[in-house]
Amino acid sequence: MSTTSLQTIGAIKAYHHQAQHLVNNYLLADPFIPYTSVLTGIFLCKVVYDLCHFISNSHSKTYIILTKIQRIEWNNRGISTVHAIFISAMSLYFVFWSDLFSDRWHNDLVVFRSSRLSSLGLGLSIGYFIADLGMIFWKYPSLGGLEYIVHHSLSGVAVAYSLFSGEGQLYTYMVLISEITTPEINLRWYLDTAGMKKSMAYVVNGVFIFLAWLVARILLFIYMFYHVYLHYNQVMRMHIFGYALVFGVPAALGVMNLIWFGKIVRGVRKTLAKRCEC
Repeated sequence: MSTTSLQTIGAIKAYHHQAQHLVNNYLLADPFIPYTSVLTGIFLCKVVYDLCHFISNSHSKTYIILTKIQRIEWNNRGISTVHAIFISAMSLYFVFWSDLFSDRWHNDLVVFRSSRLSSLGLGLSIGYFIADLGMIFWKYPSLGGLEYIVHHSLSGVAVAYSLFSGEGQLYTYMVLISEITTPEINLRWYLDTAGMKKSMAYVVNGVFIFLAWLVARILLFIYMFYHVYLHYNQVMRMHIFGYALVFGVPAALGVMNLIWFGKIVRGVRKTLAKRCEC
């Protein structure tokens, strides 16, 4: 092996060691995670936005003929879809599979448990909410009306408090599971924009939205409040602001979910009725 090759390998190893040092001692160090993860989340939103534009502009015939604001919404929905897939997977893991919030393996209070990974996930999610709110305000009301601002603001405040205080992360992740409905909602918009509103895919998508919304945004919220009831003696020991968030934010989002669910039910019935007439 030549001297040049050995020097190259040595340089690569040195850079790898420096990168590991940076990640372990700064990016993933406990005091820095809340800040680095939020900034990383905002940066990743920009990366996903640009990737959506590049891929869609190269491979989608529909994207090319869209107006400027439609292209912005197309790319913005790409960001929300990626975030939804990521955070719903993280949420399902922490709520149902991880031992972090399990009553069987820990003796400490569940409302005060957190980890580097759980904090990292919440920080990245806050970065998304900040970026998306910025987009909504920038193009208001084209990318969403007042209900989206209320939804994102409530979610962002609750997630931020949970991240920076370390309190109630389990309940935060329970609520974030509801993001699993976002990809179906975005797909419906893509199908509509692509002129596929009368296709079978549009009908199937509507049924999936109905089922996912029922489970993730109605039944799961009921389960969350039941879990709070079972652990109320622990919830009472949270800071008063955290205590208020545990009840107030899910209740407000739950009401919004019920209102939207009513619209979904009417939409599905209308779509199925048209299919039956055909």
